[in-house]
Amino acid sequence: MKRRKWSLKEQADFLKKTGELLARGYPLADAIQSLSYQMKKAHQEEVTQFLSDLKEGHPLHKILLDLRFHKTLVGFVYFAEQHGSLSDAFRDGSAMMLRRNSDTEKLKKLLVYPVVLIFMTFFLFLFVEKILLPQYTSLFQSMNLKPNLFMKVVYFTGDIFPLIVCVTLLTLFLSLNYYFFKFKKFSPIKQKTLLSSTPFLGSFYRLFTTHYFSIQLSYLLGGGLSILESLKLFEEHDKHSFDRQLGKEMQEQLSTGNSFEDILKRYKFFEEELSFIVKHGQENGKLEQELLFYSKYCMSTLELKTDKCFKIIQPILYSFIGIIIVSMYLAILLPMFQLLDGF
Repeated sequence: MKRRKWSLKEQADFLKKTGELLARGYPLADAIQSLSYQMKKAHQEEVTQFLSDLKEGHPLHKILLDLRFHKTLVGFVYFAEQHGSLSDAFRDGSAMMLRRNSDTEKLKKLLVYPVVLIFMTFFLFLFVEKILLPQYTSLFQSMNLKPNLFMKVVYFTGDIFPLIVCVTLLTLFLSLNYYFFKFKKFSPIKQKTLLSSTPFLGSFYRLFTTHYFSIQLSYLLGGGLSILESLKLFEEHDKHSFDRQLGKEMQEQLSTGNSFEDILKRYKFFEEELSFIVKHGQENGKLEQELLFYSKYCMSTLELKTDKCFKIIQPILYSFIGIIIVSMYLAILLPMFQLLDGF
């Protein structure tokens, strides 16, 4: 059977609806069977095999991996199988990924129109700079008139544009080389540390990583496991290299007598407040609740920061395009007035 890739939205919707049915008391197999009737035919065939594998005792997270589900969603399912709160974990994981998918689509829509405008402006700019303005310049020189400021700006932009293109392509080439030949060879923890240190984008990455770790640990603790037992499950998550390495390292540090909150401070891909939340939760005996509340705070903060960026990016793009267009029009119109003054 040829498998059709599930979109991120389809994956998240599937887990969300499964979680909702589980919350109403459906057994897992019945919930999935019920949802299969609402799916596309291609997915119905996959879900039939899905149910067959489930009845044979295959772990749910491995079945989803075979269906090429996103590794973050698979992570939520893996930990949900360990602590038993399938319904809550499915809904929380799907909500996070639906939000992520919504932000991606919003960014695409935000950029499509400005990018089209930029290309149109680029061709108009070439026409003005290469064909129209040289004729004005020749005429100005014959009449001993000086080029206006906007003509100089257009010429200057035309002169530096090839340099901008070359620098952009060189930066892209070097970045891709660094990613494929060096960055990918780093350990998962070093990769996340570097990403979280990236200017601007690093703050988003830290919130996302902190949310993921906090909510998974909260569910495991809520299921009656200790911190050490929870970290052992992180280490056993063989399909997620970051979880595996993080769980192993943290266990080793705990075994040498380090406190859990001190261990968290050493990882730069977590928000600084996480260690304080853990310390406070351990002191009041409500660590799983503190982590759950903090994970939701991280997600809401991430949503607010993302929305704020969208509101800033769009005006900047349109302002940039507007300045270029106005400059070109003035570069064309002002010479006409200067010529009229010259007669």
